[in-house]
Amino acid sequence: MARRFARAYQSEPISPLAAWARRLAVFALVATLVSVAIVRFGFLEFKPAMATLFGALSAAGLSILVALLAFVAIWRNGSRGMGRIFLALVLDALILAYPAYLAYKYKTLPPISDITTDPINPPRYEALARLRSGDGTNPAAYAGLYSAELQHTAYPNIEPVVLDMPAARAYETTLNLVKRRKWRIVDERPPQPPRRDGKIEAVAYTPVMGFSEDIVVRVTADGEGSRVDLRSASRYFAHDLGSNASRLAKLIDDINEADDDLNKPAPKQPAAPKLHQVKGAAKR
Repeated sequence: MARRFARAYQSEPISPLAAWARRLAVFALVATLVSVAIVRFGFLEFKPAMATLFGALSAAGLSILVALLAFVAIWRNGSRGMGRIFLALVLDALILAYPAYLAYKYKTLPPISDITTDPINPPRYEALARLRSGDGTNPAAYAGLYSAELQHTAYPNIEPVVLDMPAARAYETTLNLVKRRKWRIVDERPPQPPRRDGKIEAVAYTPVMGFSEDIVVRVTADGEGSRVDLRSASRYFAHDLGSNASRLAKLIDDINEADDDLNKPAPKQPAAPKLHQVKGAAKR
């Protein structure tokens, strides 16, 4: 009886919709990987590169729709293809999981792309300004007080770093932290007394797509100590999905930690043990 049922099942045709769902999912996976490489390594201009990525994601969405139609067809006529549907849905979920996470951040975080510790007098892009003047790029000028209000509400921890160390040491400490992150340094100018501020301009890249985000650091003397102001802004898109604030928060923490390490008091050396003369020792 079981053999007869198995033969009857195997004689049923495979649902064409199930086959197409799997083909679309495989195509979407390959197209997504290729489009990510195109965007990350700049094989095309920005707009055509993004169009290829959105096309790949659309193919994954179409695969899900076809898979659902295939499931309904199999339920009605008893054809085969559930394995193909399952594989298609798994691939589609892998493709769309990260974009869905980004969509959630898009909805929950403020629509800003320029974060700074000093919205009144933000550090200015100079060497990087020419890279932010092309088609589709965000301007080099600061976004303005409306952006500052949104930033303060969403990221209240983004504040200037006030240090006890002199400006020259603060500059070297911050520069070492920037180099440790392997950001591409475009310009570096150490502070020169009495008035010139220290400045670092660098480019960081988002983890998956490799979008450029520009950082500028300004180090100024503040009495016997110093003040470090930071700015990080996305070169593309009006919404950074929180990446710039996250980058600055981590750098601020590392600068403060380095300052604490330099100002820690030296550990006390243990006192040398005293030698006591033993009573009744033989006299010489």
